[in-house]
Amino acid sequence: MRFGPVPVAEAGGAVLAHSLMVGGRKLPKGRVLAAEDVAALAAAGIALVTVARLDPGDVGEDAAAQRLASALVPDPGLAGLKLTAPHAGRVNLNATVPGIVDIDVDRIHALNRLDPALTFATLAPYTRATPGMLVGTVKVISYAVAGAVLDAACAAAGGAVRVRSVARRSAGLILTVAGGGGADDKLARKGCEAVAGRLRALGMDLAEVVTVPHETGAIAAALKGLRGEMALILTGAATSDLHDTAPEAVRAAGGHVARFGMPVDPGNLLFLGSFGDRPLIGLPSCARSPALNGADWALERLACGIEVSDLDIAAMGVGGLLKEIPIRPAPREARPARG
Repeated sequence: MRFGPVPVAEAGGAVLAHSLMVGGRKLPKGRVLAAEDVAALAAAGIALVTVARLDPGDVGEDAAAQRLASALVPDPGLAGLKLTAPHAGRVNLNATVPGIVDIDVDRIHALNRLDPALTFATLAPYTRATPGMLVGTVKVISYAVAGAVLDAACAAAGGAVRVRSVARRSAGLILTVAGGGGADDKLARKGCEAVAGRLRALGMDLAEVVTVPHETGAIAAALKGLRGEMALILTGAATSDLHDTAPEAVRAAGGHVARFGMPVDPGNLLFLGSFGDRPLIGLPSCARSPALNGADWALERLACGIEVSDLDIAAMGVGGLLKEIPIRPAPREARPARG
């Protein structure tokens, strides 16, 4: 592509680089100048105009954006994405289903390293997506890109992004009360509402809620009869050890506890396991709040059929939320004494 000022008489068929007002009408940038446009520019006394001219083999910005987006998402329905019509070298990718963003990071890096003229920006991997959410955007920076570069980009990034839709459609919740009474009842209601909201955002149902005393036997018995494709436990007293009440109850019921603790704050005191073929999450106390916490990251992946390993949890520490709030009873950072 050649870019720069040319005499107006030679501008026909070129792409206008900057918008101009001519004869009371606007010629927008990106417009391919027709004969009448050239005549209007000349009549306005404009001698030079800045344009882009495509070389043989170059692909215009809109066509290039469309081709690259179609390579990234060859089957939009299967990928849970919708591609917008190209405009000004841009095509947006919007989610059509609830789920999480699944990205082949290495492929996207390979695409973005090929040529600065071709770019693809996305949400972070495993971001929760809702229908209509912008997941990624293709942007062709210049008015055209070399065909060979575009071919290489399409090959490098083929099928590199999708929304993993929810595979598990329901979950059961066990709530425990530590001592009974109004305060415990209020905590239980708050926890139930927050968990139900999380599931609704994923298009999931809360199949059952069972409230039991905070005792190993009671939790184990509830777990054996709990409905839902996932099992969730939110305790009235925080789990503080791998062998605390709730993890021991999972083992007593015949389940498995894989990990206790995660490097995400809020969310440290989470435990993961399984009961039969169902994934199980021991929710941290912060799950009573609708605010984002580490339990969301585990819940969303498991709901979408993605296994969450010990290494996956360990890797969540980088960018692990770490949000301080003024009302936190035990702040992570000591406040300076008032003078």
